[in-house]
Amino acid sequence: GYADAAFYRCPNHTGPEAYGNSPTCGKCGGPAQFLRAVSFVDAPGHETLMATMLSGAAMMNGALLLIAANEKCPQPQSREHLTALEIIGVKNVVVVQNKIDLVDREGARQNYEDIRAFLKGSSVADAPVIPVSANHNANIDVLIEAIERYIPTPPREEGKPALMYVARSFDINRPGTRPAKLAGGVLGGSLVQGHLKVGDELEIRPGLSGVEGTAADRIKTQITSLMAGGLTLMELHPGGLAAVGTTLDPLP
Repeated sequence: GYADAAFYRCPNHTGPEAYGNSPTCGKCGGPAQFLRAVSFVDAPGHETLMATMLSGAAMMNGALLLIAANEKCPQPQSREHLTALEIIGVKNVVVVQNKIDLVDREGARQNYEDIRAFLKGSSVADAPVIPVSANHNANIDVLIEAIERYIPTPPREEGKPALMYVARSFDINRPGTRPAKLAGGVLGGSLVQGHLKVGDELEIRPGLSGVEGTAADRIKTQITSLMAGGLTLMELHPGGLAAVGTTLDPLP
């Protein structure tokens, strides 16, 4: 799955308690300063979804490696995710020790030691480990502070030709839609450089495969709509996840 969030910092506090995901500070009720918007690519650990995770990982600036405190560490999927991050070269990693509300203090401490042993020798051996309880909203401020510190926004090159990594494509038409009202296929992914505008022409690579041994035919299409963060846009700039409407035939 895919989701967006916004991070804020309250000027009335210092340390982790200054951070949150609301424009109103949860501690003092005062206005908080907007830091940035981020997009999350949820990569479930089930082995059949690893290919999806890898396609999403190709456009990540960083990663949250979630490990349950009430399960033996490492799980097979955790090993696969760590290997994938190393192969792809994602080094900005924050480890999230979730579900600490389901174990006692000693159990949480032992799980932490197991996590450290699991990470030892890897490219993210020094990654911070943040204990949280998502169900009780515990330590989420600490997690946001860690994300801000260890997963910075990379520099963007908007002056270069547009380049977008496509993670998925989908058909937004409901069953029974009349042919005259069919919308074109939608591309979901992340713009990493340049900018896109409604009406621009896109070239999709590598395109359609032809006869074995011949070059693939590149696909050209036109942008009909742009969406990001739940908003309809006329122009798209790098960062975050976006949906690009096209004139492509949505049918396989």
